[in-house]
Amino acid sequence: MSGTPASSSPYLAVREDWLDLLHEDIIDPALPIIDPHHHLWDRPNWRYMPHDLLADVASGHNIIATVFVQARAFHKADGPEDLRPVGETEFVNGAAAMGASGIYGPGRICAGIVGHADLRLGAAVDRVLEAHIRAGGDRFRGIRHIVAHDPDPTMNNPGNPAPAGLLGDTKFREGFARLAPMQMSFEAWLYHPQITELIDLARAFPGTAIVLNHVGGPLGIGRFEGQHKAIFPGWAAAIKTLAACPNVMVKLGGLGMRINGFGFEHNALPPSSDTLAATWKPYIDTCIEAFGASRCMFESNFPVDKGSYAYPVFWNACKKLAAGASETEKAALFRGAANAFYRLGLPV
Repeated sequence: MSGTPASSSPYLAVREDWLDLLHEDIIDPALPIIDPHHHLWDRPNWRYMPHDLLADVASGHNIIATVFVQARAFHKADGPEDLRPVGETEFVNGAAAMGASGIYGPGRICAGIVGHADLRLGAAVDRVLEAHIRAGGDRFRGIRHIVAHDPDPTMNNPGNPAPAGLLGDTKFREGFARLAPMQMSFEAWLYHPQITELIDLARAFPGTAIVLNHVGGPLGIGRFEGQHKAIFPGWAAAIKTLAACPNVMVKLGGLGMRINGFGFEHNALPPSSDTLAATWKPYIDTCIEAFGASRCMFESNFPVDKGSYAYPVFWNACKKLAAGASETEKAALFRGAANAFYRLGLPV
């Protein structure tokens, strides 16, 4: 990986020299893992390309497959605006073909692909969805239309602006209704105060498969700075209510972002897996208790979370968090839930 985000970026800078200050032995290196959430991109001062992903995947844990999730990368430079995100799927399908060749190791990178379509197109989004299917072939699985929004503009990613109340917008829902008929799932990336909006959407569309990204985006900056304990009960209550919707699953990860406010990046040394596990335990335990292991999947969210910790340390932390789970539950958390949700068809 070359370069790091600029200082004005909403992302934390990736400092390889800092990450290299901590090395851990790999826990249970034979455990098969599907990483169901990562990105690829080539941005000014920050590249995370297939060879960078492959290096992380090969860093010690047994990553048997990955799922790429929309990242606003490699859009077509011209043509109709609504179809330009299909370029991302074309690129990622090529990366998936690299992995499928076996030349780069046993792991099948980008075995599942999640792209973007503007669901505010309503029923007209069909042509975008159909184009993604053509571009991604049997790997394309769903859509992420980011809805993360907060009244405080400093909380929001300027590259992913979303208006308030998008999940309830009539045209958005018209487009959302087109997903299930095409056997597509929806990736829900939002902030914790918006979970109640997702509950309403999930109830309105019980036949659409939805996965909540990053345990629902608990915020820890701005007016939420230093308020983790104060916001936790409301977050937990919303998670439990959402879990009552059987069409929803949750990804366990994405807690190394700037918006989470845990501040790992300010320390002289990167966090150990013990530190990560202790910090995240209330969130992970709450999600697993509410959803059950079969509807939870650990996710790396790399390279975004790489500003806070290294890939092998992250998976060590996940294994420590799952230490008390049964073998059946571990199989679900680390690969089974992702394999089922994304219909990867892997022998797990």
